[in-house]
Amino acid sequence: MSAGWTYLLLAGVVEIAWVQSIPPTQGLSRPWPTLLCLVLCLGVIYLLALAARAMPISTAYLVFVGMGAAGAVLLGLLVHHDRLTLSRMTALALITAGVLLAHATTEHA
Repeated sequence: MSAGWTYLLLAGVVEIAWVQSIPPTQGLSRPWPTLLCLVLCLGVIYLLALAARAMPISTAYLVFVGMGAAGAVLLGLLVHHDRLTLSRMTALALITAGVLLAHATTEHA
């Protein structure tokens, strides 16, 4: 795996953590959860910028958003006990297929 894809994978993981850090801020009114949220957000931007050095930003962003969406759905199912429905399974399958297709069709330097 190239450095760009490694940074992109890390950006996706940090994005999932960042999204989960938003509700505890209670509208950015709690200082420590808000600080954590902002640090994670800056980390996401930094890692995505590093990934974009090695690949087209269109591919990086597509994969990044796909990982974030899939991660949010999976955490919803596993942590927040959201219902597993056919539409959610289909959405996860389509997101995964899109990310894999983007990876397979990206020219590597």
